[in-house]
Amino acid sequence: MILIESKINRTYVQERLLTTLLGGIPNIALGGLLRNLVYRSLFARLGKSVNIQHCVELLGSSCIEIGDQVRLAKDVQINASGDPKNRVSLANRVKLQRGVDIRSLHNTRITIDEDTYIGPYVCIAGPGDIKIGKACLIAPHSGIFANNHIFADPTQRIGDQGVTRKGIVISDDCWLGHNVTVLDGVTIGKGSIIGAGSVVSKDIPPYSIAVGAPARVIKSRLEESSYGTVQEAA
Repeated sequence: MILIESKINRTYVQERLLTTLLGGIPNIALGGLLRNLVYRSLFARLGKSVNIQHCVELLGSSCIEIGDQVRLAKDVQINASGDPKNRVSLANRVKLQRGVDIRSLHNTRITIDEDTYIGPYVCIAGPGDIKIGKACLIAPHSGIFANNHIFADPTQRIGDQGVTRKGIVISDDCWLGHNVTVLDGVTIGKGSIIGAGSVVSKDIPPYSIAVGAPARVIKSRLEESSYGTVQEAA
């Protein structure tokens, strides 16, 4: 046990030292190239032609997998520390825009599949597992939270009662508008659109258009009348 803890501490020190020294170098000149070369020794996997901009914060990088042509914009934060079973996997051509915050905590797996775009200042957090499919569009300031606090006992502080963790699935080709919140235990079906400001607390069938707080399905994209521009989700 002592040897394992010692190894973890050495890895943490190495990670913080390297990311602190190299993380602040702008992409101009050699910043991006140096990060690609040196960070390769830290990540569980680092693919080809990855663009990691400056001021990206990484914790638990040995639990982070990054595919080919992934882009991590300035001020992205990925935290997979504290549990060797944590995992963050970004598949090929995933784009995380400025300020995206991903937290894989307490034996949690967060997976973002190919060609998905995560807009500025989106928060994606466990401890429940989260799977985001291929070619999804997640607009700025959205929140995807795979846990709920237990509050059954009014004689105890809420923070002391623990959490439930059911997990979240966002299927392929979904579009979440600005400031959408997705709560624990939800599955959003393939090809669905969630309108701006909606709170998704229940499952959404495939190819649905849903709006509101709580979100409710107002239309199916499979209906002929629903084809074309979707004003409700803009």
